Amino acid sequence: MHPNPKSQPPIPSRMSESVSQQFSLFRSQIKSRRFDDGTLRILESVLVSKDVRSFLEVRSSLREFMRSESLSVIREIAEKNVEHKILILDFFVRAFALAGDVESCLALRYEALVLRELKSTSYQWLQVSHIEWLTFAEQALDNGFYSVAAKACENALLSLQMNDIAEHRADELSGNVQIIEKIKRLKDVALASVVSLSVQAQATEHLKKKNQKSKKNFLFNKGAHCLASTLFTSGIKKQNARKLLEHQRLQPFTYQS
Repeated sequence: MHPNPKSQPPIPSRMSESVSQQFSLFRSQIKSRRFDDGTLRILESVLVSKDVRSFLEVRSSLREFMRSESLSVIREIAEKNVEHKILILDFFVRAFALAGDVESCLALRYEALVLRELKSTSYQWLQVSHIEWLTFAEQALDNGFYSVAAKACENALLSLQMNDIAEHRADELSGNVQIIEKIKRLKDVALASVVSLSVQAQATEHLKKKNQKSKKNFLFNKGAHCLASTLFTSGIKKQNARKLLEHQRLQPFTYQS
């Protein structure tokens, strides 16, 4: 089932007529499930704009549209064969890369790599090499996805272990040792970044709670001060009224005719 057309982002108002036509054509291609190089070329033509503000507006609308459509398409191909799934995932990886949506690009690329790894037991040609995992880990780390980068490093090491290094020549073995060290260093950096990010998050949360507590105490003290002031003022009024009453009683009664 396709998303409700009403939920789709409108074509940006600042877009030129030619770009607007290409934008509509790209949406039509995606809706028609035309996932090929021709559709990607149309996407490239949409992203050509000399006006920075217009470009940002167009890119934002494209990202929103593609995110929505990619989720729908992935649900649609759930029962398709693995080769078809990989082709579709690869298309959206390239499309998101063109649109500058790094997060979506890396997320779908990771999905594709994991899918290939799972199916490689039955289809050897799908096996993911340690170089592919390493390249992905570096890109994930550079873009702040530390946990995913660490997991990719683990997969890269596992891929190397699955190969029978003992059968390789001495120079190849030496090269693999260097690669293993590189992957381990990258993994250590990723894990350290995860810990650092966690500490920062905890510190931020602590400060947030501390500020909330300080604000609560301030409001309580302010409320208590207001209550005390009210009681004090009321007490003074009662005392003055009592003194006035006593003073009136002490005054001699004078009859006037």
